[in-house]
Amino acid sequence: MSNMTETNQHILQSMQGYIERVKEILPTLYSHTPKACINTYGCQQNVSDSEKIKGIMESMGYELTEDYTKADFILFNTCAVRGHAEDRVFGNIGRTKQLKKSGEKILVAVCGCMAQQQIVCEKVKKSYPYVDMLFGTHHIQNLPEYIYKRLTGSGRIFDISDDFNEVVEGLPIHRDGKIKGWLPIMHGCDNFCTYCIVPYVRGREKSRLPEDIINEARQMIASGFKEIMLLGQNVNSYGKGLDCDINFAKLLRELNGLEGDFRIRFMTSHPKDCTLELLDAVKDCEKVEKHLHLPFQSGSDRILKQMNRRYDSEGYLNLINEAKKRIPGVTFTSDIIVGFPGETYEDFCQTLRLVKEVEFQALFTFIYSARNGTPAAKMDDPVSREEKGKWFSELLAVQEDISKKNYASYVGKTYRVLCDEVVGNSKLSGKTLFAVDIEFDADESLLGKFVNVKVDRFTNVLEGTIV
Repeated sequence: MSNMTETNQHILQSMQGYIERVKEILPTLYSHTPKACINTYGCQQNVSDSEKIKGIMESMGYELTEDYTKADFILFNTCAVRGHAEDRVFGNIGRTKQLKKSGEKILVAVCGCMAQQQIVCEKVKKSYPYVDMLFGTHHIQNLPEYIYKRLTGSGRIFDISDDFNEVVEGLPIHRDGKIKGWLPIMHGCDNFCTYCIVPYVRGREKSRLPEDIINEARQMIASGFKEIMLLGQNVNSYGKGLDCDINFAKLLRELNGLEGDFRIRFMTSHPKDCTLELLDAVKDCEKVEKHLHLPFQSGSDRILKQMNRRYDSEGYLNLINEAKKRIPGVTFTSDIIVGFPGETYEDFCQTLRLVKEVEFQALFTFIYSARNGTPAAKMDDPVSREEKGKWFSELLAVQEDISKKNYASYVGKTYRVLCDEVVGNSKLSGKTLFAVDIEFDADESLLGKFVNVKVDRFTNVLEGTIV
């Protein structure tokens, strides 16, 4: 059982009280079962948060819909990492204006990382008067209270306070998938990379108790989930601040020992906190994916220092080589920012050098996007967007050649894969223990099952045959 605090119990009791009140008044306000549309932007943590929001909405009597034009409650769970995401959100919020003018009572809500920022809160207050409520990343549990107050005549609600310092356990949840599921193990970040807004909108690191994580994993396994993705802004620092002998490596071993045929994945890892103990846990635990997503962001030590990453390129390469020695067949992916303020082409060439040396399976690449409120946003940035775009294209070309070489090496080999997606008529996709996707002819009845697949060829994807 969870060692739930009195504060947590009080929060759940209060939330349940408002859930019951909303359930009572909905039939008096709507001539039909009201529908809720939850729009999610950004990372896997946001997706996981939206699953809790959906669970709360269903517990109040709402039906879920993906069509916002048919919804009585429209929520935007937002991302603040890049400017493009914010522009999309504001554009989609604007579309709800016409809906508010017609039909029965429609509520519009904004939450998530973008909403946590004071500048965004003020913009919504002034420029989007049809938004009924805005709340930050710490207040999902208060949603029934906000809805009840707004439906019973309260004014618009804005709550981005960040004084709450506890992970709330026991929230309802509506899981979107049946095969792959999200399992947050911690929230927040203490790293304060100079380009990143996350510590300011998600707060400081807070780890969940291991017994709560293990209990939730057991529930997911019993429900039929075959892939459990452990989530955290920095999973490697899991356990800091907890009053028990636990860290991420030990947690992996605990989860690996649970009964059942399933896989464990995790993201995101910070290189500075990736220990040899963790590498050994990945090697030893047969259910843990033999893959590391280790964002290095830049191959230039000068730029890494400007980013406040707290490692250098040599240390990163030593970590990669240690992982290769300890974990047979391990694969790597990474994040790279191109065009950080003050970056020169010589700095960028150091990134290319590291990419060529590691030979990543894939890269998630971004041209630097300034975020208000971060130190990097105040740094001189003399290189043009056009020039950064040329560097970006050069990086993509280098990685494309590496990826082709890597994927070609899989041809002729047989892997155990989890059938997790339909990709065509009588064709499925499955992921290996090394995070490699293979497509193969198979019936949908195999979804959620493990099969052995021999890789026959590589075109733009790996294609194989069940053996």
